[in-house]
Amino acid sequence: MPQDDQTPRRYTAEKIPRGLLIRMLVYAVIGKLFAAFLFFLFTLGD
Repeated sequence: MPQDDQTPRRYTAEKIPRGLLIRMLVYAVIGKLFAAFLFFLFTLGD
């Protein structure tokens, strides 16, 4: 029985690894900052 309880937890943990989630968040933040920088440059150009 304890093995049955641990198996779904392991499966959900392996489904989306923590490192991949952190990497996706970092890429999203960097992408937003880059887009804001480009928007700022276009705003200064006008």
